[in-house]
Amino acid sequence: MKKLFYLAIVLCAIACTNKKSSVNYAKFEPEDGKCLVFIGQDMEAIGGIEGKEGYINFFGTPAGITIYTNIRPGDVSYGYTYQGLDGLTSNANWGAGNCFADAQLASPLLKGCDVAIGLELVNHEEKVASGEHDSYIIRLGEWIQNIAPRRVFLRIGYEFDGHAWNHYQPEAYITAFRRIHTLFDSLNISNVAYVWQSTGGNSSMDELYQYYPGDEYVDWFAYSQFAQGRCQAMIDLARKHGKPLFIAESTPMFQEKGVVASELRLSNPEQANRAWSTWYKELFNTVESNPDVVKAFSYINADWPSEAMWQGDTVIFSKIDARLQINPDITVKWKEKMKTERYIHEPIAHIE
Repeated sequence: MKKLFYLAIVLCAIACTNKKSSVNYAKFEPEDGKCLVFIGQDMEAIGGIEGKEGYINFFGTPAGITIYTNIRPGDVSYGYTYQGLDGLTSNANWGAGNCFADAQLASPLLKGCDVAIGLELVNHEEKVASGEHDSYIIRLGEWIQNIAPRRVFLRIGYEFDGHAWNHYQPEAYITAFRRIHTLFDSLNISNVAYVWQSTGGNSSMDELYQYYPGDEYVDWFAYSQFAQGRCQAMIDLARKHGKPLFIAESTPMFQEKGVVASELRLSNPEQANRAWSTWYKELFNTVESNPDVVKAFSYINADWPSEAMWQGDTVIFSKIDARLQINPDITVKWKEKMKTERYIHEPIAHIE
């Protein structure tokens, strides 16, 4: 009996030791306790190329950058007419800063970093779902394939429940998401993970599920973290489905009694200190208190009102300057945070 007892103890110890190695991680998911750091979301905010001095010039190259493109041919935004897949192979500015992914990825300072793509389908989810826009999907897939071994996190129809600005129809959205995934599979595109991103606070659980493409189509859950803070519902939902979670958009804002404050400029020492002790603290706490789920975040290092889309008294981003490098104290604190073992703040892909 003693031998059986000791054997049971040994087997239990071996099982506990090997427990972590048996975990089935999702595509591109780092191990528990690690978090990928992305920076977005336009060329000026990211920097690292000639004439664009941004985050990378002050803090080095993070694990990834966030870029944007669309399947919205013919739509107009702030005087710009979309061609479809804008901002990938040529410069484009539809009111939210300059976007030119090829130019960024050609920079030696961005060598090897991952790419998170925000893919807009606004007004066109039904055409994507029906196959009318397959040529754009195929071209996007080929572009993604051509930048391998870089890893791509594709946020299809990001902020799907942002009804005031995206107004996606649930059934068409789901079909569009699945069609993109299926077409990419047919092209044997392996360097892409599929991300399902909520606004992070506007929807009930029932409504979220109305937009869910299904576990077989989604690799990562995601949401945006602004004034409303963390979205525990999406974190819990990701944990329930065994998916990692990406805080895919984040920028500091103050909120008091449910009202977003009108201004937060990191050039203002008082506002910057308050932001660090509140908003930034909550961002890092969200990551660090959910080490099994929250595996990536993207910080928007932008001077928001410098871009046409974010100007005007009724726009909540109109007085937000979130550029970390404009405040020396914030710069030091951010650098120290990024040095900690938890945060992956360096490129992963090996690019010759």
